[in-house]
Amino acid sequence: MIPEPQKKLVADAIRAAEARTTGEIYCVIAKHASDYRLVPIAWAAALALFVPLPLIYLDAWPAEMIYGCQLAAFFIAALVLSYPGLRFHIVPRKAKHDRAHAAAMRQFWAHGLDQTEHRTGVVIFASEAERYAEIIADAGIDRKVAPDVWNDAVAALIDGIKSDQPAEGFISAIEKCGAVLALHFPLPAGAKNPDTLPNRLVEI
Repeated sequence: MIPEPQKKLVADAIRAAEARTTGEIYCVIAKHASDYRLVPIAWAAALALFVPLPLIYLDAWPAEMIYGCQLAAFFIAALVLSYPGLRFHIVPRKAKHDRAHAAAMRQFWAHGLDQTEHRTGVVIFASEAERYAEIIADAGIDRKVAPDVWNDAVAALIDGIKSDQPAEGFISAIEKCGAVLALHFPLPAGAKNPDTLPNRLVEI
């Protein structure tokens, strides 16, 4: 999704941000949060339910033929709507955001963002297909930082995804997150960030 040179720029941005704070930043980008393979089936089934309505008034058509038309409508609709270019457009917005949020939480727990020394881990997550971005902060940060503080960083990341420049979006979000972390969790003079998490952008 993102070329290696741009991934390096993101890693450099993480390193620079963490040089001023005890916080840990971890970045993840997903091509999509889910395949939504059942969604076309649900739409096709709904469409097929309405197919017999106009046909029942055709007295010359036997029930078997109407049933055959219903089945044909179901299979054709399911096949067409399963095309990726259409499938993601027929998924309700809330469903896409719920799936993306669940994927972000899985990444938070899977990569041990809850296990940093001072509970100051942050995951910056984005999903391209859903055009969704979220910042999840661990308990140590939540005690000092209100969730809406991350809004600017999330907006910058979403703008980058929408403009097909996800790396630039991540870099902007990292800089904004780094400023918040440096304000509330500054690195003591002469100390170094423990850097317990890899400074890189992970693709899933």
